[in-house]
Amino acid sequence: MLPRTSPAVPTGGPWASGDVAWMLTATGLVLLMTPGLSFFYGGMVRFKNVVSTMLQSFVALGVISLLWVVVGFSLAFGDSLGGVVGNPVTFFMLDGVGAATHPDLSPTIPLLLFALFQLKFAIITPALITGAFAERVRFSSYLLFMVLFSIFIYSPLAHMTWHPQGLLRQMGVLDFAGGTVVHMSAGLAALAGALVLGRRQSHVANEPHEPANIPYVLLGTGMLWFGWFGFNAGSALAANDAAVLAFATTNTASAAAMLGWVFFDMVRGRKPSAMGACIGAVVGLVAITPAAGFVTVRHSIAIGLLASIASNLAVHWRSRSTLDDTLDVFPCHGVGGMVGMLLTGVFAKDVGLVHGSWKTFGAHLIALVVVSAFAFIGSWLLYRIVDTLWPMRVSPDAEIDGLDLSQHGEVAATFDTPSGTPSLLEDVA
Repeated sequence: MLPRTSPAVPTGGPWASGDVAWMLTATGLVLLMTPGLSFFYGGMVRFKNVVSTMLQSFVALGVISLLWVVVGFSLAFGDSLGGVVGNPVTFFMLDGVGAATHPDLSPTIPLLLFALFQLKFAIITPALITGAFAERVRFSSYLLFMVLFSIFIYSPLAHMTWHPQGLLRQMGVLDFAGGTVVHMSAGLAALAGALVLGRRQSHVANEPHEPANIPYVLLGTGMLWFGWFGFNAGSALAANDAAVLAFATTNTASAAAMLGWVFFDMVRGRKPSAMGACIGAVVGLVAITPAAGFVTVRHSIAIGLLASIASNLAVHWRSRSTLDDTLDVFPCHGVGGMVGMLLTGVFAKDVGLVHGSWKTFGAHLIALVVVSAFAFIGSWLLYRIVDTLWPMRVSPDAEIDGLDLSQHGEVAATFDTPSGTPSLLEDVA
C-alpha cells in the first residue's frame, strides 16, 4: 500500500550559480521546441487542418504542465517502485520540491528547476505523436489519450531510464537526453495510432498530399534546431564540458543529416527540396539525442548520416504501403530514435562497441526490444480504451470539412478581397 503522506525529500549541497543560470536558459529553450513543432507540423498538413494540427501540439503546454505538477513528476522521478515507476505521492503537487538541491536528481541546481526542465520533455513527447493521426482525430479524445499516455507510457519510461534506481539505467542503458524516453516512445505510439485510427479518405483515394505552408516548416525546423541545444546540452544538468560536447554533437549531427537527406534524394533522382532538408535536419537531432554527451563530434557525423538514410528509406517504404502515418512520425522519430539508440551503444566513449565493449551495446539491444514492445502495445491499448469511451476519429463529413472548422470553428487565414476576386479560402476549396 502506498503511503498517505509525502516521504521526506533529501537535500543536497549548495547551488552552483552558473549551473542554475544555464539550466534556466535550457528550460526556456526546450519550451520553445513545442511551438516550433506546431509550425513544423502545421506547415505540412493541408490548409483546412493547419489550426487543429498546430493546436494539438500547443495544447500540450497546458495539459501536461498541470498533470506534471499533480502526479507526473512523482511518477517519473519519485521514490522508485521496483525500478519501473515512481511513487505517485513522493512529489504530489510538487510538495517538497523547491529551492533546495537533491543529491541524486539535481546536485547543483534547485530540485524545482530540475522538475521544470523535465516538464518540457514531458510536454513535447505526446505532441510529437500527433503528426501520425493528423487530419482525422477528435480533439477531446486526443486530450484524454495525451493524459493517459503521459501517465502510463512516458512517466514509467522516464523513470526506468533516468532515475538512479530505474531498470534500464541499472542495466547500463545510456540515454543522454531522451532518444528512448521521448523519440522511441513517440514513434511507436504514432505507429499504433496510425493503425488504430485507420487511413484518411484522401489517402484511400490516393489523392496527393499538398503541404499548406512550407515556410512554416522551415520556421518550425529553425525553432526546433535552436531549442534542441537546450534539450541536449541542458541534459548535462550543469554548465560543464558534457554540455559543451552535447551542444557540438547536436549541431554537427543535424547538419550531417540534413545534407545526407538532400543528397540521398538527389542520388535517387529526386529534386533537393526544402521539406527534405527540414525533415533530414530533425532526424539528425532525433538520432543524436541519446548519444549527445557520450560520443565524439566525429562520431556524431556518422550518427546523423546513418539515421538520415535509414529514415529516408523508411519514409519511402511507408509511402508505398497502406500505412497512413500522415507526417511520417514513426519513420523519422521512431526509426531515427532506434538508430540513435543503437549507435550510442556502438560509439559511446570507452564503453561502446568500437572500443571493444559488448556490454553497453547488448544492453541497448535488449532495451530496444523491451521499449518498443512496451510503447507500442501500451499505446495501442490506450487508443482502444479511449476509442471505446469517446470515438477517436472524426466523422467522414467532419474530415471532409477539415478539422479547423469541424473541431474548432476556426480557419487558418481569411483575406478581404476586391469584388469578384476569389479569396485564399476559395482558392484552396
